[in-house]
Amino acid sequence: MLYSVLCYFFVYAFLGWCGEVCFAAVRTRTFVNRGFLNGPICPIYGFGVVIVALTLRPVRDNLPLLFVCSVLLTSALEWLTGFLLERLFHQRWWNYLERPFNLNGYICLEFSLVWGIACVFVLRVLHPLVAHLVGLMPHGVGVAVLIICMLLFITDLSATVAAMVGLNRRLRQLEELAQRMRAASDELGEGLSQRMISSSDRLADLRDDLAIRTADFKEELAGRTADFKEDLSERAASMRSDLAQLRTARERLLTDRKFGQGRLLRAFPRMTSTRYAAALEELRRRAAARRKEKK
Repeated sequence: MLYSVLCYFFVYAFLGWCGEVCFAAVRTRTFVNRGFLNGPICPIYGFGVVIVALTLRPVRDNLPLLFVCSVLLTSALEWLTGFLLERLFHQRWWNYLERPFNLNGYICLEFSLVWGIACVFVLRVLHPLVAHLVGLMPHGVGVAVLIICMLLFITDLSATVAAMVGLNRRLRQLEELAQRMRAASDELGEGLSQRMISSSDRLADLRDDLAIRTADFKEELAGRTADFKEDLSERAASMRSDLAQLRTARERLLTDRKFGQGRLLRAFPRMTSTRYAAALEELRRRAAARRKEKK
């Protein structure tokens, strides 16, 4: 039983990946690796079809009931998957908020009906053929293939999770740098403003006293003015240097290419971040600009 389930999982995970690639190719006119993983499998399709095949086997011969149960079950699986991915990685991998009759943006009526039709086709037409082909495979060969697939799957999953953790860390650093740059800019502006206001008031008082004081006071006024200008210049130069360093660090984060992160951004162009939305959009714009330059 376990042997068959694992075979079905990898077969449907691969077929799901093929379907996603074809769908993306029609829409974008280019190849996009649409899987969550780097390899040619989409685990959600493998898990989904296996669960549907095992759960809905008793109603397979009742077409209306099979369709309704397929819609409900696949919708529940898609909602749960979207919810868990967002909680684990703080990203929305797909978003149906713009589509009518959606639930939290994780599922919508349109795609639920599509999944229902797809499940009817799989269970009534495709799955019997897949089960027959799996049965024809020599057991020893099948076990060897499964071991290789499992090792590749675990390795790929580990690399993808590491890429996602790295992407979140990168987005957090970009967001922190942006906040520090805003704080530094605000501090520079407020410091200059306060010093200008304070100095302007002092200079006005000194000018008023100048009319009735001696020429020595003119020298004092000139000295204070020169000290103020020098202090203001040094402070502004220091803060400009800090801002330049922050901009350099942010630019390095935006242009640094990390393994797997660029592919995830291309694979899920509608992915959003619940914590670092602005940083993710900036990272996506920079990646798109680089691809455009290459063309």
